[in-house]
Formats: sequence, structure tokens, C-alpha cells
Amino acid sequence: MTAYETNADGLVGPTHSYGGLSPGNLASALNAGEASDPRGAVLQGLAKMKRLADLGVPQFVLPPHERPHVGWLRHLGFSGADSAVIESAWRDAPAFAAAASSASAMWAANAATVTPSADTADGRVHFTPANLVSNLHRSIEAEQTTRALKALFPDPSRFAVHAPLPAVAHLSDEGAANHVRLCAEHGAPGVNLLVWGKDAFEHWPSADFPARQTHQASEAIARRHGAARAVLARQGKAAILGGAFHNDVVCVGTREALLFHETAFEDRSATLEAIRRAADGLFEPAFLEISAADLPLADAVKSYLFNSQLLVVPGEDRLVLLAPTETENNPRAHAAAQALAASNGPIGRVEYVDVRQSMANGGGPACLRLRVVMTDDELAATNPAQRLDEGLHAALTVWASFWYRDRLLPSDLADPALLLETHGALDELTSILALGSDFYDFQRT
Repeated sequence: MTAYETNADGLVGPTHSYGGLSPGNLASALNAGEASDPRGAVLQGLAKMKRLADLGVPQFVLPPHERPHVGWLRHLGFSGADSAVIESAWRDAPAFAAAASSASAMWAANAATVTPSADTADGRVHFTPANLVSNLHRSIEAEQTTRALKALFPDPSRFAVHAPLPAVAHLSDEGAANHVRLCAEHGAPGVNLLVWGKDAFEHWPSADFPARQTHQASEAIARRHGAARAVLARQGKAAILGGAFHNDVVCVGTREALLFHETAFEDRSATLEAIRRAADGLFEPAFLEISAADLPLADAVKSYLFNSQLLVVPGEDRLVLLAPTETENNPRAHAAAQALAASNGPIGRVEYVDVRQSMANGGGPACLRLRVVMTDDELAATNPAQRLDEGLHAALTVWASFWYRDRLLPSDLADPALLLETHGALDELTSILALGSDFYDFQRT
């Protein structure tokens, strides 16, 4: 059956800022407190989306979350008018106020884990929104993410949008940033690689570099999705302690190709053999390993080579690697990328994209998108207003240019005027994307 690996990218929100909220994320820590450019960030994201749409890759838009999340702050006991809630929260509980203002939902790779219909027992596409309990600022995303997925994938006969896993540390789930699907063709049965960082009941040695995905969470998702040929593998401890807080910082794959750093898996040989066994009779995996000698882990994390998008482009026989400009600017990462394209392997060429505003917070091209394999009939059952084309790109460019600030310091998040700006922007966006007049909490009150 013909199917396509589509991308649903998160729109960068108006509160995009550098708050340094993510332990283990080296870029987030390095740039904490710096001024951000929300307008530049959202336009960079839109440019990347349009680039993929122009290549013939189906591209969708996921809306930003409501931030500051005043309703969440009210649950913590703050009361009064919205402006009073924000003022008192920043005064009395600034860590919670910062969490309520984070635009981190832009990284849609953490929105959910997705299993396509070719691999599920009931023939539907299955989604489990990530609970993201390992970080305070991200743990408040799951409810709105679930609503967003149901809006984009509304037909329950074709799509199963589950509730997130219970919000407990033992079932800590970070979504598709720890998932890779390999196959002969997107419409054919494939192998779902689910990578976990620690067992829920083991001691982890570093609070500064936490292992976010538990083995038990990955097992639960494979069970509830009815995922055939699932392979569970442990991420390399050295990779996590070196700044690879998600597996997509050291690994990316699509179709037969799995591109990974030497440190990506704790037991490399056993992981590759498990993939081979699961793929037996379906396809021959192509393992593309980059050694630490060719690309030290520090350069891999800094350059985000493995946080590239690996794309099947219509009309091209070989894959395209869409890497961040940071890869191009890092001599060792650039050499590794060009060597991939110069070989006779599955990657035919490398292109570079500017997402520097996102990269400064530790999110590359792959972080910004959720991959969803869909057939023609499934594509037809999505919300058409969220599929990017020339008209939607133009409308969103005008929208963002009007509503978004071009400079934002973390201290500016306490400005009550920013709340009014974000409400105005999101209210208009729900009309553009046909999300209804009650999509956000503030619209329902």
C-alpha cells in the first residue's frame, strides 16, 4: 500500500525564550538568560516546513500551546484577574511562573509516539501523547497536545489518539524523540525501535544529566499500540551523560537506513542484531555508524548532525539528510555528513537549514517535527486546514509578523501585555487552522 512519512511541525509560540529550564540540555544551559527572537524563530520554522512541502513531503502545522498557562497557575492557588495571577506567580513562585510560560511544545518530536497502521493490530494509526514528567515545564503539555492531535487526526476509525501514560516517574515518556521506524517502504510493515534511558527502578547517577525515558514506558506504548516487530533498546549511558538527553541527538533513521553515533546504544551489537531479526523477511537494514574517532560525542551534540531529518523525497532514489547549519559550521560534523553523501549508501545528499533560534535552546530540525506515516486515505482524513501549502504559509507569515515580538528576555515573560498578545495571536490562529472557537482554555472561559 502506498504511504508517506509526513511531518507535523510545532509552530514556535510567542513566548519563545531562553530560560535554561532543561537539565542535561547543554544548549539550553549555555544560552540561559539571553534575549530570544520569537518572530525570527517562528519564521525559521515556517521556512523549514515550506522547504519540505516544496520537496513534495506532506507537511502539517501543530499550533503552539497557550502560554503563559494561567489556568495551570490557578491550580497552584494563584487567583484574581489574569494579570494578577501572573504578577503574584512571578513574585512568589518564579520557577512555576517560568514553567507556565515556556514555549517548549514547539518541539513536536516530543508530542507523541506514533505507530502507523501497517504495524498495528487494528489497522489504525496509534498515538500516545508523551507525559513528559521528567521536566516541570514540559509536564504541563500533555492535555493540550492530546487535544491538538485529535484536531489534526479527527477520524477515530483511522486514528487512535490514546491518553498519555500515567504521569508518574516510573512511566516517564518523552515521545517520538526516542522512536525510529525502519521499513522497506513506508506502506509496508516495519520495525519500530523504541529507545529507553533507564529502568524505572534503578538508581541513575546524575541529576544534571537525567535519563528521561523509562524502559517501562516504552514497553507500555508497544503494548497499547499493538506494535508488531517492536525492538526495545537501551540508549548509551555515555551518550546521555554527554548531553544526548534524547536518542534523536545521536540517532536518526527512515526506511532501511539507521544513522547513529557509536555511543547511541548501550549494547550496540545486541541492538543491531535485534533489529536484523525483527526485519528478517521484510527488508535488509542499512546501518550507518559514525565513530567517536571521526566525530567525538561533544561535536555530535554541539552540531546536532543526528538531529537532522532523513527524508524520502519524491523522484529521488536516495535519501536526503536535512541538517542544521550548525552541522555545516562544525568541521568534523560537516566532513562526516559529506562523507555519507559521497558514499554509495542510502543517503544521496545533504542540505542545510537555519533553525538557529530553536538550536539555541537545544532543538534541531528533527526536534521540531512529529513524523506520521499515513496512506492516501488517512491523509484525506486529516484536518485540511493544517496542511501547509503556499496559501497557509503566506497566511501564517503575515500572522506571525504581526503578533510576535522580535526580542524577548526571560524577564519579559512577566509582562501582562505579553499575555494579551499571545491570546490575540492564538485566537486568530484557531480561525486560520480551523480549530474551532474553544480550542484553548482562555477561549472557553
